[in-house]
Amino acid sequence: MGKLKGNFLFFLSLVFLFLESSIAVDTITPAHSINDSQTIVSAGHKFELGFFNTGDSNYRYLGIWYKNIPVRTVVWVANREFPLVNNSGLLKLGDDGTLSIVNESRSIIWSSNSSLTAKNPVAELLDTGNLVVKDAGDDNDERYIWQSFDYPSDTLLPGMKLGWNKKTGLNRHLTSWKSSDDPSPGEYTYSVDPRGLPQLVLRKGSDEQFRSGPWYGTQFSGVPVLKVNPVFTPIFVSNADEVYYSYNITANIPSRFVLSQPGSVQHLSWNDRHSNWYLIFTVQEDRCDNYDLCGSYGICNINRTPNCDCLKGFEPKSSNDWDVLDWSGGCVRKDPHICHEGEGFVKFTGLKLPDASQFRVNVSMTIGDCEAECLKNCSCVAYAKLDIRGTGNGCVTWYEDLIDIRQVPQYGQDLYIRMAASALEKKADTSNNRKNVTIATTISVASAMIILVLIGWFVSWKQKIIRTQQPENQLTISKVETEEDLELPLFEFATIQAATNNFSPANKIGEGGYGPVFKGEIPTGQEVAVKRLAENSGQGLQEFKNEVLLISNLQHRNLVKLLGCCIEREERMLVYEYMPNRSLDSLIFDESRRSSLDWRRRYDIIVGIARGLLYLHRDSRLRIIHRDLKASNVLLDNEMNPKISDFGMARTFCGDQTEANTNRIVGT
Repeated sequence: MGKLKGNFLFFLSLVFLFLESSIAVDTITPAHSINDSQTIVSAGHKFELGFFNTGDSNYRYLGIWYKNIPVRTVVWVANREFPLVNNSGLLKLGDDGTLSIVNESRSIIWSSNSSLTAKNPVAELLDTGNLVVKDAGDDNDERYIWQSFDYPSDTLLPGMKLGWNKKTGLNRHLTSWKSSDDPSPGEYTYSVDPRGLPQLVLRKGSDEQFRSGPWYGTQFSGVPVLKVNPVFTPIFVSNADEVYYSYNITANIPSRFVLSQPGSVQHLSWNDRHSNWYLIFTVQEDRCDNYDLCGSYGICNINRTPNCDCLKGFEPKSSNDWDVLDWSGGCVRKDPHICHEGEGFVKFTGLKLPDASQFRVNVSMTIGDCEAECLKNCSCVAYAKLDIRGTGNGCVTWYEDLIDIRQVPQYGQDLYIRMAASALEKKADTSNNRKNVTIATTISVASAMIILVLIGWFVSWKQKIIRTQQPENQLTISKVETEEDLELPLFEFATIQAATNNFSPANKIGEGGYGPVFKGEIPTGQEVAVKRLAENSGQGLQEFKNEVLLISNLQHRNLVKLLGCCIEREERMLVYEYMPNRSLDSLIFDESRRSSLDWRRRYDIIVGIARGLLYLHRDSRLRIIHRDLKASNVLLDNEMNPKISDFGMARTFCGDQTEANTNRIVGT
């Protein structure tokens, strides 16, 4: 009997031991430490905290990762610079509320640094991924003793703040990992500009690599992707106590921003269907996001070749350097005589506002007062509206050379640059000349319209006579032939909407003058690219019709294939075959991807483009001049075969025609 009782007690102790090791808790107290084999899990089983190692390394780190995602994704690391050399580490909570990691000799290798203390401290892992130290029972986040969200690693989670606490001097910023297997701090940091301009800045060491441009009401002026959308809502706060960027997600889907080891800021969302992280967008979109690419008073336009140009009223500082595409020297004024009588400001539109070493921000000044203030100071070179708080007021003035200016396709801002009187006079002369030309043109157009109306009446009258003399079946045949010439599958709006997940930002793969481009999957299982005509597009219905009419009649391996279109409600969309390697410019202007283009592959791409042009110019049924051929309009399929795209600006020629006049300047 005694033996049986002893076995029962032994079994009971094993059960309690199993339960103690398997029941997930979300808190740590001074009485209970966490060893290398134990973890704590947030109440909703969204995040887990414990010790881990990376790759083949034996180093151990304390970190937080997603609980229910099969691919371990670490979002925070405590002892990045001081790893444990074996699995003997302990995480302890002191009676004063200090968290510490101790090694096998019980030496502290990491601790939470807080000047605050707690009477009854507890450390809790929240469902947000935040590890907080607080007084037991006190859930007021403003009274936390310490929190991991104040000390980010390489990841920004929803609800985290990226920025400054002005009272304490705390700087919350992201720092990249050194490598995928080494979470120690890498070369890159991503933070809110500490100088006072409300913008995000990426640095490699102390050198700026990218900046978002200033916050303007609802988004950053230079990063259109960081705006309100169906996936997340950006937040920017700037007041006397703090300045920070944050975001909230609108769907219950794991989402994170991460600063990668090569220095790109990526927004990722978890895809349950494919069990992987889906890249929604990269904050740095193209070459024009490289900091100060065009030098002072230079402007970058990704849709131009070459990308850099001088602002109007300025010229290259060194023409020889610009001839070899070295723009670092920037531009200088054609007339340097500013701060003289008759000077003023020239308005430039659609820009990411510039950077400069000296600037001033006034959140309450009107734009009119801003101009007057700048004009009074000879050192003030430019000003712009800067509505940080959404009040309608606010401005920024610059006092040194303007750098890192770029043209942005959407949400660009107005910039007013100080100009000498001579530059303003030239602008006025140009405006007067345009008015004179417009008057003369209007008279000519009016005359031409009268003639065209008369011709139209005559042709209409003639056609009525012809139709009355034609058999009915001949008219029917003519109609059928017309429909066959323009035969192209029509997609319903609902089909395109479902294919692109309601035009989700996660499906957006690019944007041009026509509008945004979305990746989708139609019911047949084929992946497609959908070009959607934007309301504020610089192109319009004529370009849409032009592209449909032309490309639907073209078939060549080096021309992109148009699968169909959608014309429903106010929507105008084109559906193409999907090109997984995107556009040529995304390769040749990206230093990290450029290496994949060896000389043989470059040669094949060149030959492919030439073949496509030869077909357009000589071998197709229609003789076509593209008029907008550039690297961004050459797409690459999965085998890197080039395909010419975007025929919105194209013109057709007759068989024996060798030249023609154009009524407007378009394309390239």
